Amino acid sequence: MTETRPTDTAQDSQSVVLLNRRAEGVTEVVLNRPDKRNAFDDVIIQALINALEEVENDPATQIVILRSEGKHFSAGADLGWMRRMADNSHGDNLADARQLARLLERLNTLTKPTIGLVQGAAYGGAVGLAACCDIVIATEQARFCLSEVKLGLIPAVISPYVVRAIGERQARRYFISAEVFDAQQAQAFGLVHVVEDSDDAMQSRCDELLAQLAQNGPEAMRAAKDLVFAVSHKAIDADVIEDTARRIADIRVGKEGQEGLSAFLNKRRASWIPDNGVQGSQEKK
Repeated sequence: MTETRPTDTAQDSQSVVLLNRRAEGVTEVVLNRPDKRNAFDDVIIQALINALEEVENDPATQIVILRSEGKHFSAGADLGWMRRMADNSHGDNLADARQLARLLERLNTLTKPTIGLVQGAAYGGAVGLAACCDIVIATEQARFCLSEVKLGLIPAVISPYVVRAIGERQARRYFISAEVFDAQQAQAFGLVHVVEDSDDAMQSRCDELLAQLAQNGPEAMRAAKDLVFAVSHKAIDADVIEDTARRIADIRVGKEGQEGLSAFLNKRRASWIPDNGVQGSQEKK
């Protein structure tokens, strides 16, 4: 039975972020404000931070999915929140921006594999959320926009992640132009990995990916993710070469590495693989 429950933070007597047990080892972090197109504010930012910290510390969670209820992934910043920030002091705005930065850093560095599912609008900060996920699946109808300059603002806090995802050349264009780009363009830029023609197809593709990930060692996936951070944008010098050699040596003699090699050599299923893999069915309470 899938477990759906709110995080500790609630707004308007309704939880804005849910934790949903999609399958064994798989937890969804769900934006649940469809009436506002999942636009986010300080309350949602804190709720997302809380949710991500909870799944990070949950030993039963091996894979995290970030998705939204309704027709849109997220329309970006909530208008009421922006009005409040416009009236606040520089210090208040700095504190607010630091909270968004904390959210993005938390998502980006989550030790567990993350899958983002994007439908409808993904505007402003929502592009940053997608850029922080390890794998992103979008529908053909998804639309992306770095719209901040239309408001006389800049996509500052999300910029490190978006630039790494789409590259400096595309960032220079879309940060400045605020043009809308579609899912196929997002895929060409590197922001999206897979494009499907409908929400149902997106969910089916997610299920296939979950089954694939279930074959992999949980600790190995964490180590592989950390490896990317360790070598990215670094010169291939003696320090990097030594670090990578130590990493593979450490994991070979570790418990999971020993189990994986033994399973492969003896032609048996590794101990971490469920009998039927990870099932992606979504039962609703």
